[in-house]
Amino acid sequence: MFLLYFLLWVIFNGNFTLEIALFGVVIATAVFAFTCRFADYSIEKEKLLFKNLFRIIRYVVVLVIEIVKANFAVVRLILSQEEEIEPALVTFRSDLKTAAGRSALANAITLTPGTITVQLEDDVYTVHCLDESLAEGIKESVFVKRMEEIERGGR
Repeated sequence: MFLLYFLLWVIFNGNFTLEIALFGVVIATAVFAFTCRFADYSIEKEKLLFKNLFRIIRYVVVLVIEIVKANFAVVRLILSQEEEIEPALVTFRSDLKTAAGRSALANAITLTPGTITVQLEDDVYTVHCLDESLAEGIKESVFVKRMEEIERGGR
């Protein structure tokens, strides 16, 4: 987070000099200390973030790929006149331990076209799918596997 604050300082200044860099270090330190004090952030969480950075990037890449694939599936479903759309409401449980992991999974499902997370209560997800075919394998989806990988990597 400190590096992010420093990079934002440099970007917002538009150029890079020794004076800007020194002021940037001081200001980034102050903002980082404020974040640690009042936003429940710590250097341990920073280390955990860097430890999981590769897994998080991989999760984002998988998310983008799945969004593109789901876009094509929804377009095919809508433009196909032979198939009748059968909406479905699916409920499933996940083994994710953290609230952040469960929330990220719910958001990934909602970001994917054709599915919306209607409710998340503890570890129980209720998902509305545009068609029953989009509901197949939702509990074992790649999102769940990648998020479990991120959670395991943090321990």
